Amino acid sequence: MARTTKGGAAAKRGRSAPVAGAAPADHEIADLAPVVGANLRRLRGERALSLEALAQRSGVSRAMLGQIELGQSAPTINVLWKIARALDLPFSALLAGPRAQGGPRVLPVARSKRLTSLDGTFSSRALFPLDEPRRVEFYELELRRGAVEEAEPHPPGTRENLVVTAGVVQIDVAGEHHRLAPGDAIVFEADVPHRYHNVGDADARMYLVMTYAAQVG
Repeated sequence: MARTTKGGAAAKRGRSAPVAGAAPADHEIADLAPVVGANLRRLRGERALSLEALAQRSGVSRAMLGQIELGQSAPTINVLWKIARALDLPFSALLAGPRAQGGPRVLPVARSKRLTSLDGTFSSRALFPLDEPRRVEFYELELRRGAVEEAEPHPPGTRENLVVTAGVVQIDVAGEHHRLAPGDAIVFEADVPHRYHNVGDADARMYLVMTYAAQVG
């Protein structure tokens, strides 16, 4: 059963030894750089935002935004969340490529793209086609043993529905700490700061369904 407690000081980000096969290959992230850069350049232009204005909104430096737009820098998942929040867009809007035709789609794990945190302890893999922004997104998340991932507030009305399939994870939302063992699930409003803390003795895996209040693009 999931257990809920209140209060308590925020834990510091943990560190853990690398696990074979857990980290994404460098080319997986680099492959996304030109896609993210083109999308960011287009979305910023549609909103008539200067790099300086977007930097102020997002908390990401003007220099970093410029490098991302040129495809010269592969942003971390934390940076992408900040940019998406500043643009008031779903995360997938920054990752979307050319729209594919309808019909069944197979997404081979060997060709999947993973985004990671700066320290490499948290990774996210999209389990949906990256061909257009969508109101509902589905992710596989991995969190190393002892690690903490601080999440930015998502656009108003965003909801997360998460299930833990391996490890033990504490989800902190609005001052409450929810401890989830394998098989436990949680649903919460994600437009406030929240975090994922691996409190078990092994790496954790979770599956996340993110639902936005309305389709935006």
